[in-house]
Amino acid sequence: MSVDSASFRRALGQFASGVTVLSTRGSDGRPLGLTVSSFCSVSLHPPLVLACVDRRSDANDGMRASGRFGVSILAEDQEEVSRRFATSGRRKFQETTLVEGRHGIPLVAGALAHLECRVRSFHEEGDHTVWVGEVVALSAHPGRPLVYQAGAYRRFAMESSRAGASGPDRV
Repeated sequence: MSVDSASFRRALGQFASGVTVLSTRGSDGRPLGLTVSSFCSVSLHPPLVLACVDRRSDANDGMRASGRFGVSILAEDQEEVSRRFATSGRRKFQETTLVEGRHGIPLVAGALAHLECRVRSFHEEGDHTVWVGEVVALSAHPGRPLVYQAGAYRRFAMESSRAGASGPDRV
């Protein structure tokens, strides 16, 4: 039984994920980046993360050249940033407020968390490059994440059935 692309995409779309912007610098120093939802933690010791980037993205060349990348975990009010970085071209950087990380990596201002990573390894799989980065600097701020599921952006709803309960919000 073969799996067609449309069915595969629909099935995986049922998995809710956070939304990140992956960023780096090109060999000429200009910022490069894109929206990435294929992102996860790999290890606590050492602190490792994984991100999958479409092979066609120019960010791949920048990550190879610089050996570093940043991850901005977007807040629920940053849907427009996510949409902007899902497009190609340099304009997305002109229309987005960036901050520079401790290691010179451009990061999205106002994100819930920033991770600066040293490339640990990468390899090609299908139409993507799988990147593993060692986190060398980070910052995190409280807030609610931007979530993507079934082709749409989602927001968390506060759980109200258990007054005073401490636990995760529900999607």
